[in-house]
Amino acid sequence: MGQLNGSSIAQPIDRRPIIAVIGASTVTALTRDIAQQVGRALAEAGWHLLCGGGGGVMEAACEGFVGVAPTARGLAIGILPGDDRRSANPFVEVPIVTAMGFARNAIIAQTADALVAVGGCSGTLSEIAFAWQANRPLVALANSAGWAEKLAGQSIDDRRSDVIFPARDAEQAVGHIRAKLAEQ
Repeated sequence: MGQLNGSSIAQPIDRRPIIAVIGASTVTALTRDIAQQVGRALAEAGWHLLCGGGGGVMEAACEGFVGVAPTARGLAIGILPGDDRRSANPFVEVPIVTAMGFARNAIIAQTADALVAVGGCSGTLSEIAFAWQANRPLVALANSAGWAEKLAGQSIDDRRSDVIFPARDAEQAVGHIRAKLAEQ
């Protein structure tokens, strides 16, 4: 290995999968618990977590994620709609400001290797649509209310032959994503 100014030249980076957790900025006790479980499961898989960086499902997923030892997981990344990184929830480790409002949902869908929907309102619906068009694997927690529950097991249109995978829990969601990533 070569040296540069007395230090080793970096080796190629092993890129961990980036998995987005999408959902509403407000939660019930049930969707909060489900989102925390999803965050924890993604951390235990060793992946990065990507979200919109706000409250609700995003905060709960990040909280579950950062509760796992840092050596076992990637980073909690938040793609923020505004221009103030301090607006990120307290569990986001890498806040990325966009000043793009809801347009940042396209960035989330394009950046993620797969997406997991927990509950969700209209913003979540837009992320699901962007991910569908980008041919990203989509998982919906079927018991989490909102758009995730409504679209679990559904096809959005005929541009793809699959459906939004209806997961019953975080472990099934991670198992499905693992299988989809192995196919790529």
